[in-house]
Amino acid sequence: MNFYVPIIIVSILVFIALLLVIADKVFGLGGEKVITINEETKITVRGGITLRNALAQHKIFLPSACGGKTTCGYCKFRLIDDSGAIMPTEEPFLSDEEKRNGTHLSCQFRVRENIKIEIPNEYLNAQEFKTEVEIMKDLTCNAKLVRLKLIDPETMNFKPGQYAELKVPGIEVIRAYSIASNPNEANHIEFIVRLEPKAKSTGFVKSLKMGDKVTVIGPFGHFYLKEDSEKDIICIASGSGKAPICSILYYLKDTGMKRKVKFFYDAISKADLYYNDEFIELSKQYPNFKYIPSLSAPLPEDEWKGEVGLITDVVDKKTDDLIETEAYICGSPILISTCIDVLNDHKIQKENIFYDQHL
Repeated sequence: MNFYVPIIIVSILVFIALLLVIADKVFGLGGEKVITINEETKITVRGGITLRNALAQHKIFLPSACGGKTTCGYCKFRLIDDSGAIMPTEEPFLSDEEKRNGTHLSCQFRVRENIKIEIPNEYLNAQEFKTEVEIMKDLTCNAKLVRLKLIDPETMNFKPGQYAELKVPGIEVIRAYSIASNPNEANHIEFIVRLEPKAKSTGFVKSLKMGDKVTVIGPFGHFYLKEDSEKDIICIASGSGKAPICSILYYLKDTGMKRKVKFFYDAISKADLYYNDEFIELSKQYPNFKYIPSLSAPLPEDEWKGEVGLITDVVDKKTDDLIETEAYICGSPILISTCIDVLNDHKIQKENIFYDQHL
């Protein structure tokens, strides 16, 4: 062996070590850093770690549907006395106002110094749950009911309409699903999972069997029933967007359906109408509840006698003045946008429109 080779290798290693020391001094990597959350909670973390991972180590969970891959934009926080530049990867997910007030994505922000941050207080209530698969049931050819029994902790306190995140083991994938079950039955949760052929989460869900263990994080979401209101309600959904509406309706049923509720559901053909009989029966039990499904392309064998066409046209036809009405919409961005236009035509107040696009 050449006499100089070991010397060269040692010199390179020493040089790399010096660079790391310099990086630690200049960029604040390494060492302990203190994060103050909402002026109250303080945690100590290792410098250089992403804020998302730092918080998760202390069982504080921010919503995320991408596992920190910067494709969902959900894990936002506000940096007090912001001195951090907006990274190019954050740009698409932040409004001009958010950029001005110090909002960042926690998966992209590294803790290099002691910082103060703000996050919604409800995020401090999100937990990691160990669960067990209790029921797996096909609802349509591309939608499956997944019922999970909560093991540790044994109950989840969520609001009707909120969602939780399913962790796919072995790969860093987290998928957000609206909770479809009744909040008053807090010892289990139900998801309605849309099966997407290319999604890794779909393969995981399809492989689940009764008794399998699953990790869930939640609850999350600002889309939920305003329980202190007495206003009439319009619910509009398509596909698996029926899930949060189910949770809202189950809760309202427990209260005796005291508020007037119209539920418009958009499907392609009769095969896509799950829980149809259940909602028809609910409308018979409670005169305040009207269930109005619509098919955009019914098949001859469906022998469909209900509403046909675009759901927006059905809503327009079946709706009067909405000044004193709340609207809960869940579905694709296009569905939400077009439905809002129709609701505006019927004089709904902007602050009374609630929607969720995480599905």
